[in-house]
Amino acid sequence: MRRIVTTIILALVAIATLAYLFRAPLVTRLMFMAAKRNIAANAVATLPDGLHLALCGAGSPMPDPQRSGPCVAVIAGTSIFVVDAGSGGARNLLRMRMPMGAVAAVLLTHFHSDHIDGLGELGMLRWVGGGNTKPLPVYGPSGVEEIVAGFNQAYRLDASYRTAHHGPDVAPPDGAGLQAQVFGVPDGGAPVTVWEAGGVRITAFAVDHKPAIPAVGYRFDYKGRSLVLSGDTKKAASVDRESKGVDLLVHEGLAAHLVAVMNWAAKETGVKNVERITHDIPDYHTTPVEAAQIAAASGAKALLYYHIVPPLLVLGMEAAFLQGVSAAYDGTVVVGRDGTFVSMPSGSTAIQFSDLL
Repeated sequence: MRRIVTTIILALVAIATLAYLFRAPLVTRLMFMAAKRNIAANAVATLPDGLHLALCGAGSPMPDPQRSGPCVAVIAGTSIFVVDAGSGGARNLLRMRMPMGAVAAVLLTHFHSDHIDGLGELGMLRWVGGGNTKPLPVYGPSGVEEIVAGFNQAYRLDASYRTAHHGPDVAPPDGAGLQAQVFGVPDGGAPVTVWEAGGVRITAFAVDHKPAIPAVGYRFDYKGRSLVLSGDTKKAASVDRESKGVDLLVHEGLAAHLVAVMNWAAKETGVKNVERITHDIPDYHTTPVEAAQIAAASGAKALLYYHIVPPLLVLGMEAAFLQGVSAAYDGTVVVGRDGTFVSMPSGSTAIQFSDLL
């Protein structure tokens, strides 16, 4: 028996040695096997007809290895919409095998930097990813035209290089950049329809994120399924109103008791800027318990947290983030991270959560 064991160990060592010595050709061969499948992959093509959501960014300006800047992809039928374009969001969409060239529009909730700093990259990838001949529509309240003009200026030279290098069939000159689509939202008033086509209805409504004005949330309706995205806001009656009977409420969450710890640490160590920021930010965000109260009052069937503050970096922090939530809401609760995916097939009441990353 000892001789058999010794022989097996020597064989394993020999195999491991050969694998290491020939790792480059082995990996190249594996790449050949995977490349065709991965490059042609299209996660949307395999979905049932319905309303679906993928978190391409579940975080905030604070660094979190599991949560990039705010970015939400909504798939209604075969149409793809992206709400906000935080840093890292576009690359996460590629990792989730979303067909970037098929993005119909971006919708911005407001103009804080963490919600727009990936917009240029998203526009570029959508342009060349599908050889689009028209710029990417970017919807938003007044001010979106300034954002779009700035990104178009910043990416003007990049666009010219890509057309010159790849040719107009891959990078059509007329398709480069972004195109502003401005809508007006009465402060606290009735929602405004910003998209209605192919059975998809998107409405925008005002939220309270002062001094960031204007700021909006969005509601998506498709074939009897519905979801609401709060955007950044303090607890707002408009979110409650627009979420009545919704299948899924996707709400920001700032755990004030955890941010208070950061504030204490900044004060103790004399880091004045961080002390001031962590003192200020709770007054224009919603706590997890407040979001749960909205979900309960509106009758939302499930609650998904995104724009998570602070970063949940160690074991147990998610439980601390959710402290008090179960007492306020007894529905399904999920703390989002990059790759969180929700499927709501039409003709069904199912709400299925999974992970694409």
